[in-house]
Amino acid sequence: MDGNPKKPIFRDLTAEDPEPEATEIESLCVNCMKNGTTRLLLTKIPFYREVILMSFECEDCGYRNNEIQSGGEIADRGCKITLEVKNPQDLNRKVVKSDYSSIKIVEMDFEIPSQSQKGEITTIEGILERSIKGLQQEQEIRRENHPEVAEQIDTFCQSLTKLKDGKEPFTFVLEDITGNCHVENPSAPAADPQLTITRFVRSEEQNHQLGIYTKAEVAKKSDEGNFLLKMIEEDEWPLEELLGEVLQFSTLCPECRSPCETNMKMTSIPHFKEVVIMATVCDVCGCKTNEVKSGSGIEEFGVRIEVKIEGREDLSRDVLKSDTCGLIIPEIDCEVGPSALGGRFTTVEGILDAIKKQLSEGGDTFVDSSDETTKQKLDRFIETLGEIIAGRKKITLILDDPAGNSYVQSLADGDAMDDALKITKYTRSFEQNEELGLNDMKTENYGEELLEKEDTKS
Repeated sequence: MDGNPKKPIFRDLTAEDPEPEATEIESLCVNCMKNGTTRLLLTKIPFYREVILMSFECEDCGYRNNEIQSGGEIADRGCKITLEVKNPQDLNRKVVKSDYSSIKIVEMDFEIPSQSQKGEITTIEGILERSIKGLQQEQEIRRENHPEVAEQIDTFCQSLTKLKDGKEPFTFVLEDITGNCHVENPSAPAADPQLTITRFVRSEEQNHQLGIYTKAEVAKKSDEGNFLLKMIEEDEWPLEELLGEVLQFSTLCPECRSPCETNMKMTSIPHFKEVVIMATVCDVCGCKTNEVKSGSGIEEFGVRIEVKIEGREDLSRDVLKSDTCGLIIPEIDCEVGPSALGGRFTTVEGILDAIKKQLSEGGDTFVDSSDETTKQKLDRFIETLGEIIAGRKKITLILDDPAGNSYVQSLADGDAMDDALKITKYTRSFEQNEELGLNDMKTENYGEELLEKEDTKS
């Protein structure tokens, strides 16, 4: 052993770590066909995820190229972000896109298809600028050979230039089947009225495009000899054994992406239901996390839980927040999406402390372009959260879970609800069912379609 302390694979770029470990690889220059140098740097973007930054430079011809790729896991659902660009300030919003991101400008009927460009960190203006430059390439040749086409492209570029200069409003749509995309919200942590984020269930074709297969598909491929995975037999692991065991499996640390172990156990929450609790401890960076998944299916109705937080007793209430549950604090105009905190079993104080910690640790996001007003606004919000956690400010905490798998402890005896707690069950909308993947789910006679397909083939 050399005595050097272990370091995370993906590290923050800070003054305490002035020499990040960049990997240099000799690679071919696509411009002059000679050898250049590619540098790889693994780092993290606050409020987003781990990324791999790639920079290429050729000393012979001076050609340079920069790319970004996600270093994290593929999200459970795809993501569609719609932004109403209304003023020149919106053009400066930061955008993180992956290789699988597609971009649309609705008013212009303009689309940049998925996998046509590499992933990058840019702005709305930067995307428009790159699009214009791409369209203007080889225009001189087109003017000689196809003057009508060249004229149409010139007209279209002029229209895009008006949008880039902020002279006309437009609708910007960013869609990514991996879920690894992001558009800056300058009002964070408050909701942005111009920004709409929708999560959607990927189609079978989209899953295959990302290399994701269902158990049935894995079993079929395994029978054909194309897969190395072996399916567990139906009665090979009884449920009774699972309930009494603490299972352990290898994974990656959610903070530094170093290899570590996750412990998992099924347990029952009194007056609620069975849940699966997963806990991870990383020996490299010391990160400790716990995550909770519902042990049952999606409930028939969604649930909206409102609890008034007026003192230390209310802050100690147990809270189960599922990974489909959003969180709202209307008094401070705070709205947290389902994916931000994930599923967790904690207390009201623990939920608020997690929000504060996430904002404090990631408060320097894109600090090079943040103005002083934005920083002061975020600092004031974090101070307000501190007052709430200390019990000096009264609020209403609202948990909205379309899947119905969230819970807040009642301080009354038995199954009764106390006066500060209000639980409302509601019928999900079509959009909520679509996000949960329920609209296309068939629970009865689901074998008929397969039989019909087999009959058609035969």
